[in-house]
Amino acid sequence: MTGARVKSYFINYSLKRVMLDEFLANYFKDAGYAGVQLYKTPTGYRAAIYAEYPGRIIGRGGSVIKKLMTILQTHFGLENVNITVSPVQDPDLNARIVAFRIVRALEKEIPYRRVAMAMVRRVMNAGAVGVEIVISGKLRSERARYEKFKAGKIYKAGEAVEYIIDRAVARALLKPGIYGIEVTIVKPGIKTSDHVEIKSIKPEELEELKPPVKEEIGGGNEA
Repeated sequence: MTGARVKSYFINYSLKRVMLDEFLANYFKDAGYAGVQLYKTPTGYRAAIYAEYPGRIIGRGGSVIKKLMTILQTHFGLENVNITVSPVQDPDLNARIVAFRIVRALEKEIPYRRVAMAMVRRVMNAGAVGVEIVISGKLRSERARYEKFKAGKIYKAGEAVEYIIDRAVARALLKPGIYGIEVTIVKPGIKTSDHVEIKSIKPEELEELKPPVKEEIGGGNEA
């Protein structure tokens, strides 16, 4: 396979995965859709879907997942696709799940401030290092604006953003218009370059760190 063909293959594969991810996010937002991983197998494709409520994607007797399999084959060209649906281990630390929770709450006409503050507390109680929620739209007037709710430590730039940040964007269609929701979560358990750890020292180790006491040489006139 030549370099041009390899490049074209990976571009088409990435575009197909992004299109599939956007479709599933819009179709299964009520199921707490978290993400999808697409694999190429010798016989076809395998799509691993992760969600907060896997049962809503599977459907009664597998009815929903059968329809989804047909859609993936006809509209996305995924031949002989095998679909697996798994729950998310820590849904409170998944930015996309939290964003869809906010969307569902706003669509039930719950005040956005109450929703945002409740989600901030829930994410921090799950062990996150930090969380930031930005809600934008016609919040209290006809003029669009945004409000930011955050707690803990948030990384905006640097190498740490590549592996410690989970970010998601969602949209809610309400009577005043479209609201935008952006969720940023700093995942726990990952040490960054600015991490400082205070080491506890035992009493006997502290004694060893003390400098030796110099003995004074006695002097003076003898009687």
